[in-house]
Amino acid sequence: MNLLNRYILTQFLRNFLVVAAAFVSIYILVDFFEKIDKFLETGQSILLVFQFFMLSVPFIVDMLGPVLILLAGVISLGVLSHNNELTAMMAGGIHLRTIINPILIGALLLTMLFLAMAQWVLPRTIEATNTIWYENVKGMVPLGIFRNGRYYYKGKEGFYSFVRPWPKKNTFLDFSYSSWNPDHKLETLVSSKSAKWTPKHGWLLKKGQIQENLTPDDFRTTLFDEQKFSFPESPEFFFVPKHQSAELSLTELFQDMHNQESKNKTIVAQTNFYSRISYTLLGIPLLFMGLPMLMLSYRKWGKDLAVAIPVSCGMAFVAWGIWGALQSLAKAGYLSPLLAAMLIHLFFGITGFLFLHKQST
Repeated sequence: MNLLNRYILTQFLRNFLVVAAAFVSIYILVDFFEKIDKFLETGQSILLVFQFFMLSVPFIVDMLGPVLILLAGVISLGVLSHNNELTAMMAGGIHLRTIINPILIGALLLTMLFLAMAQWVLPRTIEATNTIWYENVKGMVPLGIFRNGRYYYKGKEGFYSFVRPWPKKNTFLDFSYSSWNPDHKLETLVSSKSAKWTPKHGWLLKKGQIQENLTPDDFRTTLFDEQKFSFPESPEFFFVPKHQSAELSLTELFQDMHNQESKNKTIVAQTNFYSRISYTLLGIPLLFMGLPMLMLSYRKWGKDLAVAIPVSCGMAFVAWGIWGALQSLAKAGYLSPLLAAMLIHLFFGITGFLFLHKQST
């Protein structure tokens, strides 16, 4: 790598660190004032507060990663132009593509770093912050786990297992509840095709059966079409961490994609995997679009980053919104998960490449 490439790459990485530090500081500051009262109310130590916010940094960087790459690239090229270094280099016969290459290499290196974080760092740090916030601070014990499309919960007197296709509704499919005696032998097993819970009526199960252990070798089975039950827990006790899918590594998401029992669950698992990859890669196509927009804004409004940075942020949030909408369509089955993950990259990448080619000719 020659001196020019090292200089531009160093400027890019330095600007990335500055922008990342600024955005992470603002995010933590806002989050601190929102949550500090809860920490103090529960008598948590300052050390635990510090640990919580420090462990939140990888998640914040990962969430803001594409925007940080975009802004670092725009600022790097903008500073070169503002200091007339870009003009001097191009006057000396250096092609714009050659000047931009180190920035793209830096973006690629950071993207690879983000992928490594998603595999080895984020699952551990997010699990740790969830434990601190939900268990230590809010006093909520994570009784539930999610495996192969089913939820499993340990209650005070028994175990629940079900499919919950609508997370915001208290309606469950393939529901089962089992209670065990002190010797860990099954006492009662209630299973049904569907279950619904309401504050007024409690648990209402439809089309199910009750298996009761009368003697060690004798079970009695009772069928029912619809029946009310007074299980000890209500759905509000079924706790799953807020960012549970982020607690899975890339390999775990990939494995989960191939271990689903139905087509709908497979589509959701595929969307989770492809969306994690595509979001991490989003910074590169955004950079392809942002750099020519910077050059265009300089030609129209002069060498002022005050215009380029807001325009770049606006473009990033538009891309963010489109990306989120595509993932929702994919989870609903209206769009292929792989296509939903690639569309935004193809559009911004190809469009940005064409703009860059036009700017450099």
